[in-house]
Amino acid sequence: MTAAVAVDLGKTGCRAVLWNAGAGPGRPVHEVAGAPGLAADNGVATARAAVRAAVLPLVEGQPSLGLAAVCVGAAGAAAAPEAARELAGLLLDDLPADEVAVTSDAVTAHAGALGGRTGVVLAIGTGSVAIGIGDEGSYARVDGWGPWIGDEGSGAWIGAAGLRAALRAHDGRGPDTALLAAAAERFGDPDRLPSAVGRDGNPARTAASFAPDVARAAAAGDAAASAIIRDAATALGEAVLAAVRRIGGGDARPPVPVTVTGGLTGLGEPLLGPLRSALAASPRPLDLRPPLGDPLDGARLLALDASAPHEPHVIRVRRTTPRPTVPTPPATPPAVVQE
Repeated sequence: MTAAVAVDLGKTGCRAVLWNAGAGPGRPVHEVAGAPGLAADNGVATARAAVRAAVLPLVEGQPSLGLAAVCVGAAGAAAAPEAARELAGLLLDDLPADEVAVTSDAVTAHAGALGGRTGVVLAIGTGSVAIGIGDEGSYARVDGWGPWIGDEGSGAWIGAAGLRAALRAHDGRGPDTALLAAAAERFGDPDRLPSAVGRDGNPARTAASFAPDVARAAAAGDAAASAIIRDAATALGEAVLAAVRRIGGGDARPPVPVTVTGGLTGLGEPLLGPLRSALAASPRPLDLRPPLGDPLDGARLLALDASAPHEPHVIRVRRTTPRPTVPTPPATPPAVVQE
């Protein structure tokens, strides 16, 4: 039985699913903690550990499983293609697959959201990036530059802006805001906030955990939180419109399919309403549509189909030696199984 494994490796979580012809419609997703990104210090090692921890429990105990391919959509792959190729080679040593493909998690998000077709996808989670693929093969990647110099409007960006507003209020440098009480409730003593944000080694992920608090405060009418969410929506809209311009075609062409995907969409109307307003300024008509699938669907599609328009941005490494025996999965990080 031939099968494939799809992996969505983000900065917050790493999800994997096993697809094969004999499986029913409800495939369990195995999830572990994510990794800081391939471009980060020790990025390949931490990504490798996360993928192993997510995938090995899905394939162990199935010696007859014919694993044709593993496709990993990894945060940071676009900015560090050499690291992406190194990760693919290492995973080929680790996993009983004939091929390992590694690409950006934004590319798998695009493929899943638009079913492998052209258009623009805004992927927003801990980070943020807009990916555009045109009918003539044009490609645009807008932002996705990481939490320190980019990812404007992302969960980490919103959370960090909210924490800055909270500390300004705490210092007396800024206006009173409900964000100060929210930050104290989530992280404890504001005087110790910097150490709390960096405690787990992934400050972007920790900052992003505060984004829902900012959205709730905005929905309740807090002025500081509302300004942060408006600025985030503006930045995200600018990324989408830049991607639309860069894939070309001119204003007279048919509407560009556009969809928004990722965990930050869970903030709901406080963010998505202003974002739709920002997109209404597009000189070229946009066809706003819900995503067809998620990054795992995109990774599955790219694992099994090398003819999609995303292929120039996928790194593939094929096996030339016998498959390895499936090793025992690592004990950490802890796993969560979702149906």
